Amino acid sequence: MPSRPRTVAPETLGPTITIGEILVEIMATTVGAGFLEPQSLTGPYPSGAPAIFIDQVARLDGAAGIIAGVGNDDFGRLNVERLRRDGVDVSAIAISADWPTGSAFVRYRQDGARDFVFNIARSAAGQIALTPAAETLVQRAGHVHVMGTALSIPGAREVVLYAIETVRARGGSVSLDPNLRKELLTDGDALKSFDKVLAAADLLLPSGDELFTAAGITDEASAVARLLERGIGEIVLKRGEQGASFFTHDLARVNCAAFAVDEIDPTGAGDCFGATYLTCRRKGMAPGAALLHANAAGARNVTRLGPMEGVSTLAELTAFIAETPRR
Repeated sequence: MPSRPRTVAPETLGPTITIGEILVEIMATTVGAGFLEPQSLTGPYPSGAPAIFIDQVARLDGAAGIIAGVGNDDFGRLNVERLRRDGVDVSAIAISADWPTGSAFVRYRQDGARDFVFNIARSAAGQIALTPAAETLVQRAGHVHVMGTALSIPGAREVVLYAIETVRARGGSVSLDPNLRKELLTDGDALKSFDKVLAAADLLLPSGDELFTAAGITDEASAVARLLERGIGEIVLKRGEQGASFFTHDLARVNCAAFAVDEIDPTGAGDCFGATYLTCRRKGMAPGAALLHANAAGARNVTRLGPMEGVSTLAELTAFIAETPRR
């Protein structure tokens, strides 16, 4: 396998692509633990971590495509039309006549934690495969972004590893957002695939303790040093209300304060953050400026109900940065 770029490849090489679940999201309107009693719900909203991510890339005028599957139903049409409208290449989204569109029911606890009930494995989202349309998209891509959630889908794992091999062979780059949720870790193969993707990553976008999981060390400075020594070019650590930090071998650490906003719905904030950082870097923006825009994208997203409803254009982010106080 050719050596990695150590930084993200420029947009001139080809679009950013991702692989994974497209879901419809339905949210409880009450705060509490789980779904053990009747309650009111709101939705459906277009969702799925890879879908939110790639939608944000496209909204920033980044070339973008996704390999995924939906059912031949209203939930599938809702998602595909949203992605198409926002500029995503949807040619590699398979439409299944046999499987429904995947779903996620979400309820928030008092402390802000979330309970999920997913239907991925027995939905179109769980049937991802390397179709001719997927091969065509991969072969012209310049960057592969991997969401940890996708690695719990056997077919998606195979496509991810093929895409990494193919895109790196033409000088492209790879990013990884660990995003491994307990509900999605159904077998050891997901963790094995995670280790392979981590070894190939040029950009790592962990949240909180995901940094320690990736490095196998529970000290931040040591974890960062170990991952950089392994060949990762850039690490961007998402800290939520504490902002974010950028690490690399050749430049000084950059810390960026979070924006002070009233949170309505945190789902999708990390996906918008990662998409914005990556797209800004692929367009040539310096790490500090990309980090600022990524923080703004994540903050702006939480002010809207629905995981994709707060995705931002560059003009919207510029205005948000100018108008919104920092923590």
